[in-house]
Amino acid sequence: MLVNGVNNRMKPIPASRSVLWIVAVLLVCGLTITLHALLFPKQTGQTIAVSSLNEPDGNNAIPLEPPKTPEKTTETPLSNRIVEYHMSAVLQPDSKTLLGAQTVTWENPGKKPVSELYFHLYPNAFESKKTTFNRESGGKLRDTEMKGDTNGSMSIQSIVNQQGMDLLPRISYVQPDDGNASDRTLMKLELPQTVGPGQKVTLTMKYAVKLPYVYARMGYADNDFYMIGQWFPKVAVYEPAGMRGREEEGWNLHQYHGNSEFYADFGIFDVKIKVPSSYVVAATGFPTKPAAEDKGYKTYSFYADDVHDFAWAASPNFKYFEEPFSTPDLPGVRIKLYLDPKHEPYKNRYMLAAKKALSRYSEWYGTYPYSTLSIVVPPEGGDGAGGMEYPNLVTAWSASDEKPSLELERVVVHEIGHQFFYGMVASNEFEEAWLDEGFTSYAEDKLMEKEYGVRSNLPLEGSYMTAPAPLKKNAWDYGSHGQYAENVYTRSKLVLSALEKEVGTATMNKIMRTYFSRWKFKHPSTQDFQKTVEDVTKRKWDDFFNQYVYGGMMIDYAVESIRMRKTEQQGQTVYESEVLIRKRGAQHDAVPIRFHFSDGTKLDKTWNSDGTETLYKLSHSAPVDWVMIDPDRNLILENKHMNNFMKAEVDPKWNARWNIGIDKILETLFGWVAW
Repeated sequence: MLVNGVNNRMKPIPASRSVLWIVAVLLVCGLTITLHALLFPKQTGQTIAVSSLNEPDGNNAIPLEPPKTPEKTTETPLSNRIVEYHMSAVLQPDSKTLLGAQTVTWENPGKKPVSELYFHLYPNAFESKKTTFNRESGGKLRDTEMKGDTNGSMSIQSIVNQQGMDLLPRISYVQPDDGNASDRTLMKLELPQTVGPGQKVTLTMKYAVKLPYVYARMGYADNDFYMIGQWFPKVAVYEPAGMRGREEEGWNLHQYHGNSEFYADFGIFDVKIKVPSSYVVAATGFPTKPAAEDKGYKTYSFYADDVHDFAWAASPNFKYFEEPFSTPDLPGVRIKLYLDPKHEPYKNRYMLAAKKALSRYSEWYGTYPYSTLSIVVPPEGGDGAGGMEYPNLVTAWSASDEKPSLELERVVVHEIGHQFFYGMVASNEFEEAWLDEGFTSYAEDKLMEKEYGVRSNLPLEGSYMTAPAPLKKNAWDYGSHGQYAENVYTRSKLVLSALEKEVGTATMNKIMRTYFSRWKFKHPSTQDFQKTVEDVTKRKWDDFFNQYVYGGMMIDYAVESIRMRKTEQQGQTVYESEVLIRKRGAQHDAVPIRFHFSDGTKLDKTWNSDGTETLYKLSHSAPVDWVMIDPDRNLILENKHMNNFMKAEVDPKWNARWNIGIDKILETLFGWVAW
């Protein structure tokens, strides 16, 4: 996700009920239903649930069966496919609602029986000002504010198991992070029977989503644009012992927070989306058949496997373009562009950015294995949907800028970077957001320099670090969204860049490629990345990770004072100088220091940073003119450059007092801005 334009980047249905069962129930209730409303033929060879969705006028029920599993599937699964969703959705623009049904199958990956399931109901973050998300965010994410009269929500209308048992009375809402009873973003379902290790449970659910005005990745804009992300009841992740360093197996449970994003298991998504006939739909995965039109509505069918989320967007105004693309490292992908008309003149820029990103990331890290990648450009007013990543689908900034700068390309390559770090290397964004945002920001910088000649000013960005904090930290535990963004995006990529400085570019490339290869289609932790670094470099990195990752330290070395005296030695004038260098931040083993004398002589020294300070005693025929720490700006994690330099330019007897005084005054006045 991309945040505010800074390099901070800012988801299917076999079951027990049949068509005859539904007809029987409706007859008992004294209702009649027309069977021609069956949209899809019943699958053969397996038991299929019928999911009833309301028609657009809200009067009659349409039984929607799940589509057949497409023949085109990955021959060998790339992931463990813990979950399988078969979903049907109907978008109702007039009421700004979404009616959904899903049959979800979950497999127990642990070694213990499980007696409950948990579901993320993300739309409930927007149902009032009292939710945890809105309390923490103040109803604002990035520069988009939630409109007070357009709350969003999700209501669960029914849940049944394969035996037809009504499970709705068994649900409750839990708040493991803050105990906020007004927060209903995490739902618990007590199962009537436990699910043993390796066993599966299948549930059929119906739900309704009230869409907010587009905000925080979801909702509608005034010109019939809909961004449908985090829209269905999503099973939480059950972590076996050993996964991400977990000692005992169990559910990873968190509410939806103002700073947090998401975490889910890989699986299969088989989805039908019904929208007004004039609408075009962009979605995760690939279409399994042409859109079917009936009575003013179209039904789109999509399928995706080895992904952990499914998102889509719809608009009657999209300008659609598609191009095939392949490279030696990328067997073949169809790039699909869904443009707001205002940005149609820039279609080639979007396409080229996507090609560059897919090509380079596949070359550097590993192949993008999916057959499609969709790019959605929201309209002006749709900022809340922009700059976001989903499997096989990304959103750019909205089309509000008539003459976009290179931020157009930067956002696209960043979000496509998330296809690798988030999409395939699926870290826990609740607890370790740096593993996707920091890694993607690092990759983005590399690509922008390589392909567009835009080199990031890392020393300058280091100076932005005014509130450094540990990177391995729950997203909501940062003091503010600003501190979250500062650390999870910028500081994280600086840490990776500093690591590259220490090991060299070739070794860093090997680290990144090895990490991707080991952990694609899995859920790694910070410890897993550290182990990769240590395996590749064949050395321990505890000090580095303890200071910068598990701790919130930055480098800060200061020229504390310069003292000089003029002497006569063997008939020659000699200036004896004492320069005090002090360590105020993290330990760095090689601190470069340059001493410049008034006759133009330069003397370079390297301090190993043992202890808290060191005193250099120098003798030269000319006085010291100035002293500078890290003159070539190689200490990427130095965030207070102001005290790196001291000039000695007054009478020697006042020199030390003058320089110490100016240093202290400047730091007192401007230390908060780091420079």
